Amino acid sequence: MDFHSLAQRYQTPLYVYDFDKLKENFLGFKDAFAGRKSLICYALKANSNLSLLSFLASLGAGADCVSIGEVKKALLAGIPKYKIIFSGVGKRDDEIYEALREDILFLNLESFEEMKRVEKIAKELGKRARISVRVNPNIDAKTHPYISTGLYENKFGVEIEVAKEMYIYAKTSSFLEAVGVHFHIGSQLCELSPILEASQKVADFYKSLLALGLEVKFFDIGGGLGIAYEGEEIIPLYDYAQGILSTLKDCEPTIICEAGRRIVGDCGVFLTKVIGEKSNSHKRFIIVDGAMNDLMRPTLYQAKHHSYILGKENEPKTPCDIVGAICESGDFLAKNVLMPSSESGDLVVFENAGAYGYSMSSNYNTRTRPAEVALIEGNPKLIKARESLESLWANELELL
Repeated sequence: MDFHSLAQRYQTPLYVYDFDKLKENFLGFKDAFAGRKSLICYALKANSNLSLLSFLASLGAGADCVSIGEVKKALLAGIPKYKIIFSGVGKRDDEIYEALREDILFLNLESFEEMKRVEKIAKELGKRARISVRVNPNIDAKTHPYISTGLYENKFGVEIEVAKEMYIYAKTSSFLEAVGVHFHIGSQLCELSPILEASQKVADFYKSLLALGLEVKFFDIGGGLGIAYEGEEIIPLYDYAQGILSTLKDCEPTIICEAGRRIVGDCGVFLTKVIGEKSNSHKRFIIVDGAMNDLMRPTLYQAKHHSYILGKENEPKTPCDIVGAICESGDFLAKNVLMPSSESGDLVVFENAGAYGYSMSSNYNTRTRPAEVALIEGNPKLIKARESLESLWANELELL
């Protein structure tokens, strides 16, 4: 990739995505589960650019959505309604209404209370709501606590005993149809054993539902597979798929996988230019035109993205922080990293920025969000224009 020409053409900060790599990653999941009924529902929260979604739709992707906005965007991108799932712990009644009206595949439910709300809305619409229940297996995912979701201390899902009561209730309801069971224990997972422990626990529960006469067709294994931000050993997709399937002996449900980061994470880079350097008696800072509002992960999770100054990879390096212009001490893109001496205009590349980069960006400090560019067979295409300042206040109303 010629990052210098891209930065000159589209300005910085800038997100660049390799769609050829995106295709390879998505097809890797399809191949891993080949021979079994499966549906790869891309998790929109990782990166919901419309062109990216449309590209994945052309490859056969479904969609894992956590807001009605994501549901609508998936439909707009051409993802069929029968491949769309609506998850999340805080669905509003109007969102449930819209999801049922759109007739998507099913809703992943997070509580008995939510199920009764879905039933009430389905009754008002004269529909049967297809549902799945998210089971919290109380398994430690061994990841950052902010992205762990499978312990009882987390807000997600219900205990198996409660889930069983929910399925029995649904079986007797005229407006609910329990079609799936779901679990998801966290994100950026690099150890297979917790996933398989959770899968075995939920698979045993799934088999008990079949024994009760419930026609549960979908076994939703969530997502969360990690990528190599700092040289982590990632889980091979073949081992992942075979491990999941081994917990489902004598059963052949349709496997649903809600992959996000593992599909798009290593497809993207974040480009930012050096504004200047400053030092004090204790610390050296490289100041760039990108900031925490553009790439939040380092501030939020203390996440680390491998970075380098383009063209100076082999020059002598000293410790520094890479920081932006936001008026917060937490505004940094890297801390205590080794970097060569930099000059205004140097281009800094942050790797593995395709997931939870742009999708978590904001307009804090009245800053415009970056442009997004796709590379398709090496050819650049603008897939989201840089915001204008005027657009930031276009919807604000003056006092009369």
